[in-house]
This record gives sequence, structure tokens and C-alpha cells, in this order.
Amino acid sequence: MRQLILPFFLSFNVTFLTMSEKGDVDLTGAKQNTGVWLVKVPKYLSQQWAKASGRGEVGRIKICKKGNMGKPEVTFTLNEELTVIEGINTVAAPREHPFTMQTVGGQTLAVFTETSSGQSEERSDGSSSLGSSAGPDKLALEGMVVQRAECRPAVSESYMRLKRLQIEESSKPARLSQQLEKAVTSNYKPVANHANNLEYERRKKEEGKRARADKQQVLDMLFSAFEKHQYYNIKDLVDITKQPVIYLKEILRDIGIYNVKGTHKNTWELKPEYRHYQGEEKTDE
Repeated sequence: MRQLILPFFLSFNVTFLTMSEKGDVDLTGAKQNTGVWLVKVPKYLSQQWAKASGRGEVGRIKICKKGNMGKPEVTFTLNEELTVIEGINTVAAPREHPFTMQTVGGQTLAVFTETSSGQSEERSDGSSSLGSSAGPDKLALEGMVVQRAECRPAVSESYMRLKRLQIEESSKPARLSQQLEKAVTSNYKPVANHANNLEYERRKKEEGKRARADKQQVLDMLFSAFEKHQYYNIKDLVDITKQPVIYLKEILRDIGIYNVKGTHKNTWELKPEYRHYQGEEKTDE
């Protein structure tokens, strides 16, 4: 029986970028024929690993092979100081995690690392290099996946208690109702009606109060306005005549043309038979 300490990688998604975006790819890992393991681990285990300081040891992998023909048994043992789970004081994370070995299945899988410019790149073999401060980010091939595995916690009373507490924690409602003994005065009070709504209602009432003038009187105001300018939008004509929009549009359809395209889009002008300038466009003064 032999015991080895091996590095292995977590499962993650890789986004492949073009050479023009990230520069050349360091293929040292391919040249050295570096083989890596692709291992799926429980979420709580990766969270405990993140608590390790610097390059501190998070645990050990033990590979036991009985005889020449027997399959190797792989077990990961978590460091004892990383078994404390924050927020759950009554139970600790399991230490023993046996591996379920899987084949690569004919797939070609690789592990890449990305190093930002100016940062020190540390490879899996322990070597490091300093990126250029002005150059692009670097992509490096760490190695090819030669073995897949799943790291599972050993079934124990401690693990079952941990799962039960995690399920209870996740089932708690995100929001809780609380009865207040007195009114809260430090926050903004609700507004019955906002300023924009009040302004809209005011304008609506003002327009609704506009009395319809005699049609001939409105026509006189319109012809007088079109003697000064050839084109008007409906808002300007409403301001000039002080008439409701619907009533004003009814009159304009009889004497005017609404431009839906061109230079004077969304404006009104008189029909040719009502123009006094014989079809020539009158420039604004």
C-alpha cells in the first residue's frame, strides 16, 4: 500500500478567447505531457478550501492499491482546522471523502489558466513567471485531463446532521414579518400622489375646461397664423387658438395637410387651395 499527495483541479467552465483578444497561449503543459485530474467536489468543501490562508494545505489525498490487478482506492482527508463551518456550531464538516473514479469517456479535456498582465503566474508544477505590465492577459495550458472523479463525503452521523441543518437553513423564508410597537419616522413617508401625476391632472383639467369657439373664429386664427409660417406642429396651434386638441384637429383636416414624412415631418400646413403664396414655401422670419 502506498500513499501519494497529488494536486487536482475543480470542475469549472472555460471560455475560449481568440488569439487577437488574449495573445498567444502558453502550451508548456502540452509539451511536458502534464496530466491532471478533473474532480467534482461538494459545495461546502470548496467553501472550506477558500478559507485556507495563502498556499496552505487543505488536505491530503491517499491512493491505496491492493495487488497488481485491484482498482486503486482514492480518499481525500480534509485538514482538521477547516472542518469548522461558519454559522453552524453544533456540527463539523466531514473529513473523509472517498473518490468515485470515472473514465474520461473518449473526450479531450484540458485545463487552462488565465493570468492578468502584471500579475505573477504560478503554475501547477510550482514555477512562476511575472507577466508584462503593458502586455495582454496570458492564457496557459496546465495539462490534459487524464482522469475524472467525484469526491463524495463518507456517510456518517455527522454528515447527515450537517445536511439536515443546511436544508433547514435554506428552507427559512428570506423575509420575516415583524410587528412594530411605534411608527417608523426615520424613513420616507409614502406619497399619496406624485408631482408628475399632479401636473398631468392639472393639464388635463385645464384642457378640458377650454370652451370650443365658433368654427369660423378658429379658422380666422389658423389662417392668420399660417400667413406668418407655413408649418406648425399641433402643440403650437393649440397654444395659438386655445382650443381642445380633438376639436382643432377636426378643423385642420378640412383645410390642412399633415406631413408624416420628409423634412417637415409631424407638422401641419394648408392645402394648396388655401395657400396665398401660390405653392412657394415661405421662409420663417
